[in-house]
Amino acid sequence: MDLFAGMLPYFIDLRFVLLCFAGAAAGLFVGAIPGLSVSMATALLVSLTYTWETADALAMIMGVYVVGVFSGAISAILINIPGAPSSVVTTLDGYPLARRGEAYKALLYAAVYSFVGSVFGLLALGLLARPVTALALRFQPMDYFLLSLFGLATVGGLSSGNYAKGLVSALLGVFLALIGLDSVVGTPRLTFGIAPLMAGIPTVPALVGLFGFAEVLSAVAEGTADGALGTVRREKIPFRTLRKELPRALYYCTIGTLVGALPGAGTPVAAFLAYGEANRIVKKPSRPFGEGAVEGVVASESANNACIGGALIPMLTLAVPGDAVTAIILSVFYVHGLQPGPTFLMRNAASFHAILAGGLLGSVFLLLLGLLAAPRISRVVAVPRRILLPLVTVLCVIGAYACSNRLFDVGVMFFFGVLGFFLRRRGYGTAPLTLGLVLGGMMDANFRRAVSLASTAENPAAALFLRPITMILLMLTAATIVLNIPGVRRAVSRLREKKPA
Repeated sequence: MDLFAGMLPYFIDLRFVLLCFAGAAAGLFVGAIPGLSVSMATALLVSLTYTWETADALAMIMGVYVVGVFSGAISAILINIPGAPSSVVTTLDGYPLARRGEAYKALLYAAVYSFVGSVFGLLALGLLARPVTALALRFQPMDYFLLSLFGLATVGGLSSGNYAKGLVSALLGVFLALIGLDSVVGTPRLTFGIAPLMAGIPTVPALVGLFGFAEVLSAVAEGTADGALGTVRREKIPFRTLRKELPRALYYCTIGTLVGALPGAGTPVAAFLAYGEANRIVKKPSRPFGEGAVEGVVASESANNACIGGALIPMLTLAVPGDAVTAIILSVFYVHGLQPGPTFLMRNAASFHAILAGGLLGSVFLLLLGLLAAPRISRVVAVPRRILLPLVTVLCVIGAYACSNRLFDVGVMFFFGVLGFFLRRRGYGTAPLTLGLVLGGMMDANFRRAVSLASTAENPAAALFLRPITMILLMLTAATIVLNIPGVRRAVSRLREKKPA
């Protein structure tokens, strides 16, 4: 009751509500355009809100944050270009739905379950900030490495019929992520003397190439550049049909919140883990995963939006940002004289309530904007391909260039577009490569840090592995890999078939 009473003044403050709506509208626009990230929009708002009241600044920033995370799904579904790394998983089933003429349905499920995920994560922030933080603090460098490895092992066979090919693709992504300055000694690694590569492979141009430009190349190579991407069916989906996924979505939201609370893990990890769980627990999906299963869209969108509340937990209670956006929000706090930390929730209750109120209002605006915009935006798929493909190519170039205003990034986009095209032709999934690209740097840094810390212990092996969280993650990773070995998988299938009725 105290929590609701603290938020109530913000809910009835027209200025606060309008500023939150303005942020939500900006988040919808920014997130839907490839290359314009939520982080970029939030960073621009820091300078804009410098002289504002703290509550006003938080209202607009939370509106941008909540809706911006969802809106990356729009381009992911319609033109196969994820607006952000968190939307990569949404392309796996969202785009096939759009190609089948069910873009409206995919956008509707994405909006509804992004709303569910956002509300779940924010309620977890309000009610469970301290215990979730205590759990996150128990994670050591080796745990972060194993969590990333578990994500790669899980996703290995999701976008490719061959698990080994999925793992190869993921390992290629990890290798590419190692390009740049060494995270420990600071020397150039695998840059071949190319100065822009010192900062590593830029993620957004790589994603735009792997998904957007590779799709253009595939359409041209297959001779399908004529006609439309798909028709637009405005189907009436009853509420009881939509809510069928709610129990499983709450499970995905839990994954998203917990992963979000781990600094550096972020939304891509949450979305991939949730998608892997959906693949495991959904026995009879509406369609096979990767071919237009709404269950895949639900898993991805509910988990990555639940990360919002999770990422705010360590930022508020420990002053440790959970992702890039919360790092920028942290700077807003410092600009306005606030000091996040263990005593923040007690000393700055008003600002805490403003964050929650802004996030929940942003969630409501997410749902409204998603439902109102879905029928209109979904018409994009009915545009003839001879018009849409050049437009997608232009968007790819603009999106790659907009990240850092460098022509080098456009070259990276073209390189990854060609790479993605050839990987698809050979049956290698691009989604595992993306996860490897996103997680490779974190895996490298945490593994080397863990080994460095363990080397000073009396028993290095025990220091590395004999901790409860570490052992659980190790067993989960090993089990995932073993159960996907073809011989083991066939044996398990035979055992299930022999199970008595």
